[in-house]
Amino acid sequence: MADRPASVISTRGNLPPLSLHVPEPPFRPGDPVDYTYLEIPAAGLLPRPDEACAAKETHPLCDGLIRVLDDNHQAVGAWDPKLDPGTLRRMLRVMALTRAFDDRMYRGQRQGKTSFYMKCTGEEATSVASAFALADDDMIFPSYRQQGILIARGYPLTEMINQIYSNRADKLKGRQLPIMYSSREHSFFTISGNLATQYPQAAGWAMASAIKGDTRIAASWIGEGSSAEGDAHAAFTFATVFNAPVVFNIVNNQWAISSFSGFAGAERATFAAKAIGYGIAGLRVDGNDALAVYAAMRWAANRARSNGGPTLIEHFTYRAEGHSTSDDPGQYRSAHEREEWPLGDPIMRLKRHLIALGEWSDEQHAAMDLELIEQVKAATKEAEKNGVLGHGMHHPFHTMFEDVFEELPWHLEEQADQAIRERRTKWPEWKET
Repeated sequence: MADRPASVISTRGNLPPLSLHVPEPPFRPGDPVDYTYLEIPAAGLLPRPDEACAAKETHPLCDGLIRVLDDNHQAVGAWDPKLDPGTLRRMLRVMALTRAFDDRMYRGQRQGKTSFYMKCTGEEATSVASAFALADDDMIFPSYRQQGILIARGYPLTEMINQIYSNRADKLKGRQLPIMYSSREHSFFTISGNLATQYPQAAGWAMASAIKGDTRIAASWIGEGSSAEGDAHAAFTFATVFNAPVVFNIVNNQWAISSFSGFAGAERATFAAKAIGYGIAGLRVDGNDALAVYAAMRWAANRARSNGGPTLIEHFTYRAEGHSTSDDPGQYRSAHEREEWPLGDPIMRLKRHLIALGEWSDEQHAAMDLELIEQVKAATKEAEKNGVLGHGMHHPFHTMFEDVFEELPWHLEEQADQAIRERRTKWPEWKET
């Protein structure tokens, strides 16, 4: 083999040396915040194509931003879903309940009652408004900030808290990280800590639904950081090739755990633009506008249900708090980003819309918030009767060996017996409960 040249650069003449680009967020801790670089169009400007249109007709919408609520809190434009006030009030209530639940669980983690929690503050519309637009039996493949969907579908708060506390009433028997819920009865697939796995699962489930001639569709959520995972691209390919009835949602909340959206490609294109390369329908929506989120999801769901194929929706929103209770966002982003975010708060925007309609008031909202705080408090107290972290009120030891095999293999039977004997030897006072 010939030796490599001593200096490759010396043979390149006058070409400049290559340089590596490393994305850099616009603000760091201590920096002033200026969001004027964002292109935020006025509400009501974008057209609403027919749900049966060719996918390429939606591609201009991948660079725009679907917005319904204007600066005067009125619903305007072709995407206005024209929801009745009763539906809007229910949507507002579920969003507010989700936030009250988050606040209580965050406090519980700080009190040592659970090991971990993840809030969705500022992103409630991306899940709750979507849930209202889907059928109750459409299959949900969630990420870890879609607790609003479970709440919207009526899953008991106490059951959610039991899972967070991993206590003896936890339906998942302590086998999942707190907040990774699952409910087959509510068509809510098990949350996975391995990011983006839910996308190919959703595509496969949707394909199976089509094969069976069912009427149910699938919808899945990931963050913008997870969209850089290979699983996302595999899912897009399968959904495109087989015209799967699935809605892919990318919640672009500007930050992964500590890296900004540029590391997932946001400096080059919108996340909705991924749809263009795969030839699927794409929409980019104001994720803090509950009416716009509802309208986009209803459009995509109707399209999937009528065999129009998959849709990718980018929800442009902001993660108002830390990635999780293990994260300190003050270490990597400016403290002023949240208050300066130009698209506001989804709960406050829907509240003001209802007030503008004459269907709500500040007094009603304050009373509702107090009621919801008490509702969450009561559910928490009920769950705490079944135990909290470290208090020994958990599932019986033998459940470690259950629910994997229809019949437990002999070697696991032996391991289970051995483990129980050793535990009783070390802790004579211990009893299986």
